[in-house]
Amino acid sequence: MGYKSFEELEVYKAAREFRKKIYKLNRGLPLEEKYNLGDQMRRAALSLTNNIAEGHGRYHFQENIQFCRISRGSLMELIDDLNVCIDEEYFPLASMEELKAEGYLVNKMLNGYIAYLKKRKNQHTQST
Repeated sequence: MGYKSFEELEVYKAAREFRKKIYKLNRGLPLEEKYNLGDQMRRAALSLTNNIAEGHGRYHFQENIQFCRISRGSLMELIDDLNVCIDEEYFPLASMEELKAEGYLVNKMLNGYIAYLKKRKNQHTQST
């Protein structure tokens, strides 16, 4: 693939857009959630993109895979946070379902990127 920067990765671009939507959603949470659910969502959203970037910067397939798995875990945490928003009826159901669908698309992209990294790792191992 020959990426020079993590910012060129399609999975990073999709995760970044998702993070921006989570941040925007976060600003609309009720005051009683600003320092609980809101802080948790911000940390998980930041972890989503930070770990893709950090993994890319490690230059070792296995480390990159591990950071992508951490990113995937943060994404699943965000989807559960969206379920909290649904359960507590903080936002319209349709908008929450749309965000969840986008989250699952980012998850699919992360899984594809992890599979690609595993394949590259195996090719590299076989050639050495």
